[in-house]
Amino acid sequence: MQINRYSFLLFCLITTVGAQSQSSFLTQQSKHLPLLDRLEIQSGKVSDNHFSGLKPYDRQLLVAYTQSLFDTSKQGTLSESRLSRVDQFNLNSFYGNHLEWMKEKRESYASKRPVLKKFYQTPAHFLAHYGKDYFITVDPLIQARLMQEQWDNRRARNRFINQRGLMVRGGVGEKIGFAVSASDVQERGPLFYREWVDSLKSVPGANFFKSFKTDAVDFIDARGYFTFRANSYIRFQAGYDRNFIGNGYRSLLLSDFSGNQLFVKINTRFWKLNYQNLFLELHAGAANNSVNNIVPRKYAAMHHLSMNVTPWLNVGLFEAVIFGRTDRYEFGYLNPVIFLRSVEGNLGSKDNALVGTDFRMNVLKKTQVYGQLMLDEFNFRIIRQQSDWWGNKNGIQLGVKYIDVASIKNLDLQLEYNRVRPFTYSHFDSVSNYAHYNQPLAHPLGANFKEYIALLHYQPLPRLTLQGRVIYWQRGLDSSAKGFNAGANIFRLSGDGRSSEFGYNLLSGVQNEGLNAQARISYEVKENIFIDFHALYRSNLKGNLPIQNSLVIGGGFRMNLWFREYDY
Repeated sequence: MQINRYSFLLFCLITTVGAQSQSSFLTQQSKHLPLLDRLEIQSGKVSDNHFSGLKPYDRQLLVAYTQSLFDTSKQGTLSESRLSRVDQFNLNSFYGNHLEWMKEKRESYASKRPVLKKFYQTPAHFLAHYGKDYFITVDPLIQARLMQEQWDNRRARNRFINQRGLMVRGGVGEKIGFAVSASDVQERGPLFYREWVDSLKSVPGANFFKSFKTDAVDFIDARGYFTFRANSYIRFQAGYDRNFIGNGYRSLLLSDFSGNQLFVKINTRFWKLNYQNLFLELHAGAANNSVNNIVPRKYAAMHHLSMNVTPWLNVGLFEAVIFGRTDRYEFGYLNPVIFLRSVEGNLGSKDNALVGTDFRMNVLKKTQVYGQLMLDEFNFRIIRQQSDWWGNKNGIQLGVKYIDVASIKNLDLQLEYNRVRPFTYSHFDSVSNYAHYNQPLAHPLGANFKEYIALLHYQPLPRLTLQGRVIYWQRGLDSSAKGFNAGANIFRLSGDGRSSEFGYNLLSGVQNEGLNAQARISYEVKENIFIDFHALYRSNLKGNLPIQNSLVIGGGFRMNLWFREYDY
């Protein structure tokens, strides 16, 4: 039923023939994200043109947003002359990477010594051409990192990442925007990374993979999409990539931790509102990761409504449903405005539905407070009587971003707390869990945990960045001896191993606590070319088992790519 599966995608393409100007989206973990956070916090306002709780960001809207911050005729609240030297450098870099929307400044960004007169005519792109009504940029993707890992006082082992590929993005006729990238990756991650691969038959952040040499993997990271703008208010996007909902380091609603997904997105923005419809095709599992077998499909529909309630407060509402059908989409879930829970009831189904809310609040031009509340199941009558009911499934996030700590320019701190109760994201059948290709769609720890995160980002010089990260978690795990289901494993059926309706408190089960700490130094040699050095320490204690300690030290080079993290 391929026609059914992609008919909605085809419909979106046909209905956007009359599109006008187009854009592409900022890449995952872009180096410009800290600058954008800082500018919003320094402005003290939430913008009607930039809804930062939805990622990736539209590049065209970002350029318009940053320019409006400094435009006094449009009530801009910032002055470039008052920015720190590092912020001015980063803002200039941001504009230099988006010259398709900076026609009046392109000449000022021209390279003094382009390579062979054709390449690197601007510092940001290997190859770029800007025509009257089109543009195209081409950039290589390279990452090479060598690491040494030592665990439990054993002999150090070699680890590595080897990645190379190509990225192309552009716009044609002021009607179509597009971006495509593909890279081949060989990776031998730390021991705990390998344990994840072996236990779940999946690679964090990847889909299909193959074994490579001894305890390494080989996979292709391929992404691509088209964008359309029906009018000033409605934008369409269709492709194969990832999305993120929230303002935190983690998301309890939708994160970019799992692999790429086929999706169609409709984004409607007007007044102080932003409404996003997201339709996904997901993989139901990857237990048999073979080219000779088709991985079963499942589907998702998500809605997110965001509103700027006050000049400094944004509040969002979220709903999602995960469902499985035999090679077809459930067309009842294509309704872009109705509540999905009511559709589920009308269909007579028991699909996995979630609802949630999120917020962000800018305070005193120094701080941003944000958070999320997610409900996977809710029965107030039962919960009021006994809160340890297994169906009391919810998650809470609360965080704060504080810039220029202790009046030190470009020293930024982020603190975040995440808590998810047992059985959240799991379901009665293996298809409808909140996962994609055996990876969580939300938090990498699954459920039944508490997590505390501290992030420090310091850029003392324009090209030098120092970063520190500490993650501490507590979990309640299953007991293999008794077959007890503690509700932490979202891939396990919620009724499997559950002998009672009550007695499930947060962290019930075998106690697990861990620490993941990392320090990293990054130096930008040339635009989008980095040298990195990092040290990662991870400890993990499960029940009465000996504690597992791991120390990873490494360094590498990357070009037009983000730093590959092992933050779980």
